Amino acid sequence: MRALLRWIGVLFLCGIVAVGLAVGWLANAAYRDRSYPSVQTRVVIPRGSTFSEVARELARAGVIGNVVSFRLLARLRGEETGVHAGEYRFDPHLTQSDVLESLQTGGAQVAAWVTIPEGFTAREIAARLGEAGIGSPDAYARAFARDTVVAGGRRTNSLEGFLFPSTYLIALGATPEQVESELTGEFFAKLPHDAAARARRLGVTVPQAVTVASLIEREAKADADRPLIAGVIYNRLRVRMPLEVDATIEYALPEHKSELSFADLRIDSPYNTYTHDGLPPTPIANPGLPSLEAALSPSKTDFLYYVYCGNGRHAFAKTLSEHQANVARCLH
Repeated sequence: MRALLRWIGVLFLCGIVAVGLAVGWLANAAYRDRSYPSVQTRVVIPRGSTFSEVARELARAGVIGNVVSFRLLARLRGEETGVHAGEYRFDPHLTQSDVLESLQTGGAQVAAWVTIPEGFTAREIAARLGEAGIGSPDAYARAFARDTVVAGGRRTNSLEGFLFPSTYLIALGATPEQVESELTGEFFAKLPHDAAARARRLGVTVPQAVTVASLIEREAKADADRPLIAGVIYNRLRVRMPLEVDATIEYALPEHKSELSFADLRIDSPYNTYTHDGLPPTPIANPGLPSLEAALSPSKTDFLYYVYCGNGRHAFAKTLSEHQANVARCLH
């Protein structure tokens, strides 16, 4: 019995020593070791990364020396969530605790991921940039309304429609001009190389084709309907028929409305396509590539009308009586 008690005592002491060594190892790795990074280092944390993926990327870049201790430190402190995705700049010789704090607070962050959905207006993009901590929304809104680009040999009236929807890694200190350059640069990179020739065949300029694309972006819900809606728009333009696109009026209103009133349909605005023939003076949103393609390659049909019929699809008609029948079927 005494021998058994001695063995139990030895095992207990060994356990205490092991725990002490583990605590000491973790304390040294997390709070005292400053051998990493050896030089100033930049690391990009992708959106949606798990904490284990973040730890492995930091180790790969040489920001931390041990993934296990870093993950254990985060778990003990309850800080495995809340890591901000983006680009970070780490100074030399930080503890793992310093690195973890920078990830949690964004203190070392130098760039943020910003996603711009298809169909966002320039003002909505400005707000999204502000939410990401990249400057003043009002400053961006003013710049987007003031600045222009040349597309297909024609200067635009603003940057509305030419700020390409995508996900960008943008420096936190970026100026509106720098952001504009990145977003419009992506637009021209995605615009089909023969866009000017295709637009001429349709009797429009490239900026006008982008305006058509913006109408499609706001109206269509299914990709299959985009060329058909484009065909309706061009058919109406050809016969000098008002476009009567509700989305253009929504763009002119100070605040978004889910349903337009009869008074809204009578507002005095060049964006009111019920009372003004032709295209609105600028795009009404920033279209994605499917809508741009549809605007440059519309379906060749005789359709002059369409109405949303549920399940993401529209019903199309050649005559008013057919359209009225579609409206009765789809909306009642």
